[in-house]
Amino acid sequence: MLEIPESATLASQAENLLAGKKITQVIPAASPHKFAFYHGDPALYPELLTGRQVRSATGHGMFVDIHLDGDVCLTFGEGTNLRYFAPYEKKPEKHQLLAVFDDGSFIVCSVAMYGAIFAFSGELDVSYYQLSLHSTSPLEDRFDETFFENLFRSVTKDLSLKALLATEQRIPGLGNGVLQDILFNAGLHPKRKMSTLSDFHKGELFHSLKVTLQNMTDKGGRDTEKDFFGKNGGYRTILSKNTLKDPCPNCGETIVKEAYMGGAVYFCPSCQALK
Repeated sequence: MLEIPESATLASQAENLLAGKKITQVIPAASPHKFAFYHGDPALYPELLTGRQVRSATGHGMFVDIHLDGDVCLTFGEGTNLRYFAPYEKKPEKHQLLAVFDDGSFIVCSVAMYGAIFAFSGELDVSYYQLSLHSTSPLEDRFDETFFENLFRSVTKDLSLKALLATEQRIPGLGNGVLQDILFNAGLHPKRKMSTLSDFHKGELFHSLKVTLQNMTDKGGRDTEKDFFGKNGGYRTILSKNTLKDPCPNCGETIVKEAYMGGAVYFCPSCQALK
């Protein structure tokens, strides 16, 4: 799933490869998918996008924006797999959108479980998108300890750390995937309540959040996700489906997985004891 490290990585790769190229062909919704969400009628995407030149690409939260001339944007959201192909490569038959460029290269967007593909001119009036677009990312300097403390103060209920950090888009793009290593590096259990944290624990959590996300981004995303070329990211996850039942790198205890809040959490029962 697209989270902060992946949206940043995909945007950087897309800008490097696509800037200056013109779209010559668009094939939308070739494979109908009831959980592929479009902005408006995808049948109109060829008219909107064909002939447009790529200006830049940006990532924010769980979205990647490819900015085109004429104030047109092609946006991909969480759950959409975005892949670049060289001119000599074969075009796949199944996809939710395919765009060909003037040098013969093309991008393919596919949705497995669910995903968003938005083509629009001007502003996109989608609440999650706008929240992500105008939020402060943990990768920015202005996401500092004061900003983090205000996040705690903005919540009235005594939430668990997973509920605080990875629900309600309080930090857009910080989802259940990246959360696991953030909490491991801070030595905190995902079910631990906010009220049990000392100032020291908050400081450790803040530091871990900033450093872990930056490390994931610097290494091109997590090894559980794909980049623009279909390759796994270079960041090796500590806690994920890849490491389940592996020994904890700190203490040797077996990493465990539990169902919690509609998803799975991974943790070391020794290093992240629930207090």
